[in-house]
Order: sequence, then structure tokens, then C-alpha cells
Amino acid sequence: MNRFLENLRAAPRLFRETVFRSGRPETDRARSSFVFGSVFLHLHSVRVHRWSLRWTTTLGLGIVTLSAFVIASITGVLLMFYYKPYPDVAYETIKDIHFVVPTGRFIRNIHRWSAHVMVVSVLLHMARVFYTAAYRAPREFNWVIGMLLLATTLGLSFTGYLLPWDQLAYWAITIGANIASSPREITDALGITRFFDPGGLQKLLLLGSEEVGAESLIRFYLLHVMVLPIVLLALLSVHFWRIRKDGGLARPDDADTKLGPPDRSTYPVFTEAPEKTYHLAAIVRGKSPHVGRGPEKTLPSMPHLFTAEVGVLLLTAALCILLAIVADAPLKELANPAVPENPAKAPWYFLGLQELVSHSAFMGGIGIPMIVILGLSLIPYLDRETAGTGVWFGGPGGAGLAGFSALFALAATIGIEALVIRFGWLRQWWPECPQLLITLVNPGTILTVVYALYSIGLVRRYDSTRAGALGLFTCFAIGFIVLTVIGVHFRGPNWDFYWSPSDWPRH
Repeated sequence: MNRFLENLRAAPRLFRETVFRSGRPETDRARSSFVFGSVFLHLHSVRVHRWSLRWTTTLGLGIVTLSAFVIASITGVLLMFYYKPYPDVAYETIKDIHFVVPTGRFIRNIHRWSAHVMVVSVLLHMARVFYTAAYRAPREFNWVIGMLLLATTLGLSFTGYLLPWDQLAYWAITIGANIASSPREITDALGITRFFDPGGLQKLLLLGSEEVGAESLIRFYLLHVMVLPIVLLALLSVHFWRIRKDGGLARPDDADTKLGPPDRSTYPVFTEAPEKTYHLAAIVRGKSPHVGRGPEKTLPSMPHLFTAEVGVLLLTAALCILLAIVADAPLKELANPAVPENPAKAPWYFLGLQELVSHSAFMGGIGIPMIVILGLSLIPYLDRETAGTGVWFGGPGGAGLAGFSALFALAATIGIEALVIRFGWLRQWWPECPQLLITLVNPGTILTVVYALYSIGLVRRYDSTRAGALGLFTCFAIGFIVLTVIGVHFRGPNWDFYWSPSDWPRH
């Protein structure tokens, strides 16, 4: 009986020891074992290079994205307790969440703002990876995974747009459905839609019917709360695992020289009595980035990396809460298929595409985005140079080339947009113009060709694929920003140009 009582008193301590088997993380060995023994931390390497811990290396953008996803997931689950994905009650449940449920409005606001923070941070994270040339070998595949993560993030945000079932959501999704059916521009012009209708099939797969309705709502709901989150988690796991297996974050070859000698207090302590031994596995000469690299220039992930990650998580949460306090998530009138919104605008991150779609639905919504995605995916396989890896704006041309490209893209985009807004395009000049010509020769395709020719010019001038990629990426980034600003602030009813919303016609 005494032994039983002793074991009962010791149970809390024994339970703690079975969970945290390495003891207090006060030594390098204990810190390493802390990471090895935790399923949640195992995607981290036990040690991290000092270059990766500098704020200027990553700006914490990857962790901001992950933090925003975690916040959006938690608040999304809380909202699911009250939301019902049926057209006759969806709007009412959102109103209940907004006006009746205690803290419901606050949680909905956080959910909305964390989604926006996630979209912004994933775009900036992608730009950071590109401008530091971190997509190069052996990280080419991880760049492609990053592209899929970007597409999944946009999909998550887009599918959540319909759920309030208000006018804003209904007509924004209607625009998305029309973009999905835009291949009919081509098939109608060729007269083959009766036999070959990929646009109609895409629209049917997206909406579950010919129009936005109950089938669309349940389809978007399942995509938003189940399918896309699972896809995102799977891609994130691969993404983090590849970062670890590819030798951590990219860094220049002379990173150790730039950083100087490490502090002796953080120098790793080795032991003559290892607790783990290698059995069938062995470190041999090969392609692994870890071969030939010792731990001398690294620091334990616990606590250095984890402290920084927790700090970024808290800052992201604070930002979302602050935004949720100062701005409510929008909720307009109940969706009414008989009263279209004018202007009907997509989410802000798609308004650049909507501007292109206004010239040609197929090229703006499908053709040009596919060209951009394909081009970005090929960049690490075309750029086989090594100079400037891990350095901001590394490579021939550097920051000066990026700055000049930004000015070039700004002038080209604004110039073409100003021409179209002031003088119109082919349809206004030549009303009988064939539809195929309108589809293929529009401001969006002209802009893409200008960017491409500029990039080819840079490749020849610098004799460098990296220089061409740097110019092309900068052009598309600036073009995206300019078109988004035009779509957000300067487009009004009937998608006409207005200097200010106060100039919109009133009825």
C-alpha cells in the first residue's frame, strides 16, 4: 500500500518525464533531444545556422504566413459552431454571429483579417525567396511546392468569400464563375462549343450547376473547411521537410566570414559518451547539403529559433486583433440574383486579374495567369547560376537592375492602361473586329509581351538568366500592384474609370 501511495504521489512527475524525456533544456544535448523527441518540432533541424537567425534574412514572413493560417483555422472552427451552409439560412447565421453571438463579431473579424494577412505575407514571402535567389539548387522542388501553397492560399480565401451569402459574395463568385467559363470565348469564335466546351465544364465543376446556388454554397463550404486545409497542411509538411533536408535556408558561401567568429558561450559542446548511435544509416559522401558541414557555425534551434518564431506568432496575433478592433468584416444585403452589384468586384487580390478580364476574360483570367505560373515554376530550372545566392538582389545587376525594372514596369503598365482608358481598344476602334483577335490582342497580352521582350533584352545585356528573371519578376510584381490599385480605387459602375468614388453616378 505504501508503494502504491508513493507511486501515486510521483505520478505527476513521472507523467512530466514521459512527455519531456530530455529534461530541462539547459544544455546543447538536452535542447537537441527536446527537438528530436517532439512530434510537433521534429520538422525543425536541431541546430540552425546563424545566418538564418538574422531578421534581414527572411523578415519572418514564412512564420507570419503559418501563424495567420493557425489563427484563421482556430477562429474558423469557432465560427463553424454557428454557421449553416444553406442559402435560406446562411445569411441569417452570419447575422447572428455578427450581432447576437457573444464575441461573434470579434472572432469573425479576426478570421477575416488573418486570411488577408496570410495572403499578403505569402506573396511577400514568395518575393523574398525570389529576390534572395533562394529557389536555386537544391531547393528547386521546394519553390514549386511554394507555388502550390500560394495557389492553395488564394483558393482558401476565395472559397470563403461566398459563405456570408450576401450581395458582395454572390456577385464576386459570379465573376469567378464567368472567368472559369471564359474558354468559350475561343470555342464560340471557332463554332465548336456544341462539341467541345471546357469552359462550361470548368464552370459546372466550380459551381455544381449553371448558376451560383445551393450546390455552389455547399461545394465552396466543403472546399473551404476541409479539402483545401488538408491540401495546405500536406504541402506545408513537405515544404518544411524540404527546408530541413535541403540544408536549411539559403545563405551565401561567405556567410561565416560576414558573421565573424561565433560567441564562445554558444559553441557546441561535444561528449565522448553519445546517447544515440548510428546503425544501418550512415553519413556518406553524396548530394546532401549537410555532408562536409559541421555544427561549428550553428546554434541550437531551442531556444534561439523557437523564441523568434513565438515572437512572430504573437506579433501576427496582435496585428490581427488590432485590425479586428478597428475594422469590421463586411456584410451587405442578402444575396439577390435579380439585382446585380454595380460594380461587382472580386476580392482585392484578384482585382488585378479582373482588370485584365475586363479586356479579355480568357486571356485575363486563364491565359496570362497560366503563362505566369508556368514561367515562375521554370525559373529555378532555367537559372543555373550560383553568384548571389542567399543575398538580397544577388546576381548580375543587383538592386539597381530591380529598381530600373520597377520603373520600367510602372511606366509600361500605366502607359498602356492610360491609352485604353482614354482611347479605348480594338472593339471601339473597329466594331466588326473578329472576337479571336480581341481575345489574343488585348492590353493584357501586349503588356505580357512587353515584359517578356524586356526580360530577353536583360538576358542578352548581362549574359545572365538570373538578370532576365530578376527583371521579369519585378515587372509582373509591379504590374500586379498597379492593376490592383486601379481595380480597387479607380473602377466604378460598369467598370468605368473614375478618379474618385465621389464621381460615381447616383440614382
